[in-house]
Parts: sequence; structure tokens; C-alpha cells
Amino acid sequence: METKNAELVFVPSPGLSHLVSTVEMAKLLLDRDGRLSITVLIMKLPTDSGVDNYTKTISPDSRLRFINLPTQDDATFFKMFDFIDNQITHVRDIVSNLIKQPSLPGSQVAGLVLDMFCTKFIQVGDEFNLPAYVFFTSGAAALGLFYHLVSLRFEQNEDLAKYKSSDVELSVPCFSNPVPAKVLPAVFVEEGPMSTVFLSYFKRLTETKGIMVNTFYELESYAIESLLADSKKPKVYPVGPIMKSSSDQSFDEDIKNWLDDQPENSVVFLCFGTMGSFEEAQVKEIALALENSGSRFLWSLRKPGPKGVIELTEYEDFNEVLPEGFLERTEGIGKVIGWAPQVAVLSHPAVGGFVSHCGWNSTLESVWFGVPIATFPLYAEQQLNAFQLVKELGMAEAIRIDYKKDFKGEKPPEIVGAEEIEAAIRRLMAEESGSGVRQKVKEMKNKSRMALMEGGSSYNAQSLFIEDVIRNIA
Repeated sequence: METKNAELVFVPSPGLSHLVSTVEMAKLLLDRDGRLSITVLIMKLPTDSGVDNYTKTISPDSRLRFINLPTQDDATFFKMFDFIDNQITHVRDIVSNLIKQPSLPGSQVAGLVLDMFCTKFIQVGDEFNLPAYVFFTSGAAALGLFYHLVSLRFEQNEDLAKYKSSDVELSVPCFSNPVPAKVLPAVFVEEGPMSTVFLSYFKRLTETKGIMVNTFYELESYAIESLLADSKKPKVYPVGPIMKSSSDQSFDEDIKNWLDDQPENSVVFLCFGTMGSFEEAQVKEIALALENSGSRFLWSLRKPGPKGVIELTEYEDFNEVLPEGFLERTEGIGKVIGWAPQVAVLSHPAVGGFVSHCGWNSTLESVWFGVPIATFPLYAEQQLNAFQLVKELGMAEAIRIDYKKDFKGEKPPEIVGAEEIEAAIRRLMAEESGSGVRQKVKEMKNKSRMALMEGGSSYNAQSLFIEDVIRNIA
């Protein structure tokens, strides 16, 4: 009997972090099963200069191809969801063409794999009688929270804006501890249309055939068991940790040489993601904390864009924002840099702690390399991730778990004081902290690697997903 081959169409949302984890997921599935081929449809904001650079680094493969969707000159981060929704005609045309003429002879389109913000394209699948899956780039607990907020808003008709400045705690099925309203993603509790827009994307998750989650059972067993127990929700496949390989990142010789000269586990690395920057007053408090802590440090310090602009730039001279004499006083024990090859840095044996915004990719990278985090969340679901790391899992030290950055610049930024930051760094870098954070992270590092090995929890979940896809064309 002739072997049937299945083609999947992946649609990540704009932005490098979602694209990277989506493409890495696609590559892993292709490695797992020779019957699969994948076409990735790329949506690119005009400011996404890193996207082309990233796709150029991927080795040519007849079973993996990229199609760039048309960009819009006026598309910005704040208009991103209009930009996504406007792509539906282009996605429909491409899927229609692939059904008539698949990428490889003998293949058949077996389904769409959509980003969590691209669930509107489920209707494209419906038009062609194709199942839609989701690749969820956050964790299982976040997925559970989003389900819960959808239920509160649309089934119980609650106004979520009441939680904006509230001290209440919510009982959420995927969390063993009550969840403070202060760590709910800001977009859900802001007054205005954006909350409903976001929740409408997540409401459609239940229309999918299955959800691959970038996590692994051993990390989020409580949340995953909760999701699996709900027979009304789509099947969940914990397939991670999926992330960029450290060998894919070019390591600036200057940074590498500096790290090579530092003792093992002695350096605290500060890095806050693709949109992570601070006002001058906060930069000075962080600098003071580092200097007073006496820790060796590598600090990725990025310059905020103009008001209302998300994209970061680089400082021409760090002295314009750092305390006077800071670079001279910390020479030898500290290094301030611009953009950092985060995965490569975390993989270096000198790095023993990570002050992070707690984006989910960064969280998984810290676990994979066994580097504990001090939490400094800024936006999206990062406060929730910080709460989960500190309270649910006992795998991080808290600088703050509820700090939120105001990207629109409508109110003065909250400043976290140097003493608070210094205390967390000292706890983080202590060889044996009383909370056992370092030991827990070390144990989870080993479990994260075992999950992806043959017979591991994520390996088995990937197998189940692949078999479900193949059944679509049987």
C-alpha cells in the first residue's frame, strides 16, 4: 500500500519569538517523521528586521518551506491584530493552491497549525474541511488561565476590568495556589475593546482538534492534568521544551572571551527580551543593585524607542544612562552590552543566575540550561509566569511578580528600588539558598532533556500528535 504523506500549514503570529519557537517545532516534527512536510506562512511587521535574518540561517530542506505573506507599511505592534485578521484572504488563497498542488508530489494537506493569536483562520480550515490545531507558545498554566478568563467573560458575563487594581485572588483550575488579580495579563483587565479582542481569539481555541503546548509534563504536571481532565476542551499535547539551539546563535567573541575568564556559576545575566527596556531612573537602580551586590554580571541594556514605539534601539554610549563612574568602578567584574545572544549566554558554564522578564521562551531556556531566575516581568503573560515560577514551582527568586510596564507611556513608570533588586540577586546567587531554588532548577534541567528523548513524555506526545495528523488523510 502506498504511504500517504501529510502536509501541514503553520501560521505563526508576527514577531520573532513566536516565529522561532514555531519553526523549531516544525523542524522537530520533520525530524520525527519522514511522512510530513510543512509550509510556514510568515507575517512580518515592517519593523521585524530579524525575521529575514533568522529564516536565512535555516538549512535548505525540501520538506520545509516559507511563504511571506504581504506586509502593510502602516502595520505596527498596536495594530498587529488588524494586520493578522487582514491576512485571511491571502491564507485562504495559499491553502487552496496547496490543496490543488501540494509542496511535494504525493502529499496531501492534512491540517492547519495556528498560533494562539491566529485562531480566526480556523474558518479557512472549515471552508476546506481541514482540521485546525494550535501551537501554543506559552505554558499549560497560561492556557488554563485563558480558558478560565474566557469563561468568566463570555459564560458568566463578568467585566474583567474590575480586576485591574484589585487585591482579590482567583481560583483557577490549572493552578494549585490562588492566583492574584495583580498577575493577570494587563490586556485582559484594561477597559476598552482590546480585552474582548484577545479573549475572542482564545474563545476559539475550543474549536480546534488539538493544542500542542510548548511545555513538558514534568514541569507543569498539575496544569496539564487539569487540562487533560476536561473532556470538553481539545486534546493537549505537551511537546516541549522547543527553543532555538545555542549552536544557531553567533557568539560575539568579546562576550565569549569575557565569560571564559569568569569562574563557573559566578555571573548573573540580565536580559529582558525583544521589548524589554527601562527608563533612566530604573536603569540607575539596577546599576546600583549590581554594584552593591558585588556579583559578577553581564547586562544586556537596550534603549527604549520613542514614545509609543515598541522596538528597541542600542545606546551609542552607556554612560548616557548609567550612574557616573559605574563602568569604571565595575570594570573586571561586570560587562554591559547591547543585544545579547541569550541562548548562547545561558549555555555558558560561567552563568549562574538570570534576571529575566519571564517570557515563556526565556523561562524554558533557563530550565534547559539549569540557570535559576530572579523575576522582573514586564508585559503579556510574564507576571503570570513569574507567579508560577516563584509560588507554584519554587523555581525562581522574586524581584517582583506583578511589575507591569506601561508601553503607551500614559503614566509615570513605577521604579523598583535598588535594595529590592540587590536582595533578590544575593538570594539568587547564593550557592545554596534556603528555598532550594537552585537544586529544583538543576533537577528540572535533567527532566527537560529526558522529556525529549525516545520514550520521554514530550517525545510520546509528539508521536500522538503526528499519528492524529496522519489519520486526517487516511
